[in-house]
Amino acid sequence: MQSSSFSDYLAERRTLLRKLSYWRVAAFLFLIIGLILSGLRIFGPEGAGIHTPHIARVAVDGIITGDEDTLKLIQKIGDSKSAEAVLVTIDSPGGTTSGAERLYDGLRRLSAKKPTVAVVGTIAASGGYIAAIGADRIVALGNSLVGSVGVLVQYPDFSKLLENIGVKVEDVKSSPLKATPNPFEPTSPEARAALESLVSDSYSWFKTLVKDRRAMSDPQLASVADGRVFTGRQALDLHLIDEIGGEREAIAWLAKEKNISSNLRVQDWKPEKTLERWGIFSFAAAAADLAGLSRIRIALNQLAGAAEERMLDGLLSIWQAPASN
Repeated sequence: MQSSSFSDYLAERRTLLRKLSYWRVAAFLFLIIGLILSGLRIFGPEGAGIHTPHIARVAVDGIITGDEDTLKLIQKIGDSKSAEAVLVTIDSPGGTTSGAERLYDGLRRLSAKKPTVAVVGTIAASGGYIAAIGADRIVALGNSLVGSVGVLVQYPDFSKLLENIGVKVEDVKSSPLKATPNPFEPTSPEARAALESLVSDSYSWFKTLVKDRRAMSDPQLASVADGRVFTGRQALDLHLIDEIGGEREAIAWLAKEKNISSNLRVQDWKPEKTLERWGIFSFAAAAADLAGLSRIRIALNQLAGAAEERMLDGLLSIWQAPASN
């Protein structure tokens, strides 16, 4: 009887020790997770690297809308004591004119605090070029596409389709130009004239911006302000950019003209990637990338860009290659 009680005691003790070991391991894991979360809160998603001297790199990619996340990131870089200069990598065909204006204003405020260089990848057109001239200097590849100085308004006309299927949309308006253009009726001469006035005013603003920032004469401006894009080599001759090259040339200029050490590490700064910011196509593309499905990732990214472009509204400063037949 006594032996049985002792055996039960040992079995119970072993059970308690196993439970205690389990909770110790669990507590240790919770501690590690807590430290990681605390580190992210202190250092942000970029890690501790942003708290040591560096050259910041911020990307302007895809369709420009002047989103708050990018603007806040630019302001954060400007307030950083460790970011000594900024590389603004641009790969964008543009977007909304107001969004490009907001981005330009943010980059000018940043340039007032730190030397900035725009480094063009494949394209910096229209609103993308507005962003580029917000920097102190523009560097582009010889085969980059640069320019497309212009503004447009696009809207569909479904009136003929509705007429063919026997549908008529009626409305009651306070004045003839209220809610024009209307996709359900042909655009009146008065409505078209009003739209042309909007486009003309924004186009004048765009041209003045280019003329002032690039120190162009009127003839020089006229030669680049017809909406065309130019290669980097052409853009250099036309005074749209300052130098042919990439990040290496940009850093060399920072070292020579702004006394920024060329040995500084280049640190990426990125806005937080939330599900809302990604959107369904971009989130699916990221999942495909993790699964190693590169072709699916590329297709989904293209769908994300096309969907975002179709949702643009208002005045646009955007360039896109003609659709193939």
